Amino acid sequence: MSVPATEKDARLAVVVLAAGQGTRMKSAHAKVLHPLGGEPLVRHVLAASAPLGAERTVVVVGHQAAAVEAACRAGFAVDFALQTEQRGTGHAVRVAVDAQLADFTGDVLILYGDCPLLRAETLERLVRRHREQRALLSLLTTVSDPHGYGRIVRDATGHLQAIVEERDASEEQRLIREWNPGIYCVQSRFLSTALAGLTANNAQGELYLTDIVAAAVARGEPVVTEPVAPAEVEGINSRADLARLEATLRAEIVARHMAAGVSFLDPATAYVEASVTIGADTVVGPMVQLRGATRIGRDCRIEGNAFVTDSELADGVHLRPMVVITESRIGSGAVIGPFAQLRPGAHLHEDVHIGNFVEVKKSEIGAGTKANHLAYLGDATIGRESNIGAGTITCNYDGFVKQRTMIGDRVQIGSDSQLVAPVTIGDDAYVATGTTVRHDVEPGALAFNPKPDQRRAGWVEGFRKRMRSAKS
Repeated sequence: MSVPATEKDARLAVVVLAAGQGTRMKSAHAKVLHPLGGEPLVRHVLAASAPLGAERTVVVVGHQAAAVEAACRAGFAVDFALQTEQRGTGHAVRVAVDAQLADFTGDVLILYGDCPLLRAETLERLVRRHREQRALLSLLTTVSDPHGYGRIVRDATGHLQAIVEERDASEEQRLIREWNPGIYCVQSRFLSTALAGLTANNAQGELYLTDIVAAAVARGEPVVTEPVAPAEVEGINSRADLARLEATLRAEIVARHMAAGVSFLDPATAYVEASVTIGADTVVGPMVQLRGATRIGRDCRIEGNAFVTDSELADGVHLRPMVVITESRIGSGAVIGPFAQLRPGAHLHEDVHIGNFVEVKKSEIGAGTKANHLAYLGDATIGRESNIGAGTITCNYDGFVKQRTMIGDRVQIGSDSQLVAPVTIGDDAYVATGTTVRHDVEPGALAFNPKPDQRRAGWVEGFRKRMRSAKS
């Protein structure tokens, strides 16, 4: 997406205000670091502005500056300006201009880091109209319950006159329902002058960015307003706001996947982050969470209470209930669960079965292999069409080093076996039930530990007599 200009100078800079603590969040963390849909709030704003192709993007930081900078850097080309003393939104923009945009000429788009549902299309529309009208200043406005926001004051002909913050508004002005979300596009040649003229003569003793609107109107040059839906520009000031917008975003993401051919059995309980991709004809059950860089193929079936993070599922994978999968790859036709866990580094090839209470960690499992019950497979490489019996453990840790277990193709591991790494079990080998394997097993061999049965005739009767006597 690019923003064409009607002026010779089509340069664009973006300023994102992200210096505040957000005291109403009642948190030790900066407000813009709180996650929404798995991403810090400020990253949603950066993602919305990125398609406009701005020449410079400046994030104003203050509270927990280092953490905010770290959250912004991954995937975005940004510069930073430090607001050491927080004296209002006008002061914050002045800090950005002085630190990073002193020599910039063009248009400056000003955004807030706690407005995460803002869409790139809306910003493009604002900048486009600003340039088409050759405006000195343009801003988004919306109409809904205006509590807490600055009111849009217009004259009798409907032209914008000023923005009055709620604390400074008269009773009559507080009845105005059109309010200011704080999103501006301003010509840089005017912005620097207007910022220099700001004063703190208001109820909060701060430099209001909104005062530049009245300054623009006073110059008699075009000032443009662009309508926007209130839900898109709702800011976050509390935990309740965060929860409400989380529900809104979650519903939008699920609706987008359903429109692309994915079925959700209970859309209201699905949690899917924006970064997740899902193939058509996949069915997602209730209480499923799909997070991070997760990619789901076509025709998958994900039953209830699955928790999948940063993982790849090929076509036709079946996740039974209550599975946890993290940083893993699963081949087509695999069946996982119920009550299974794939930890980071698990790589399952096609048609693998991992059953109830099986844990896999940093292991590669070949096509068609099954581990259906109560096993731990850590730091292992397992071949094709092998069967891992119930209760099998790869003993991979000697107290100092993680060692690997190598299991070949078509191997049968009996129940309740322990494989003490490092150890290799060749193709077509059998490990008898209850065997502890400490040495390599050659292909086609049987490994077993002799454990002859021993019996004591009549033992139970004597045992019960002794126990009854002890109780009396």
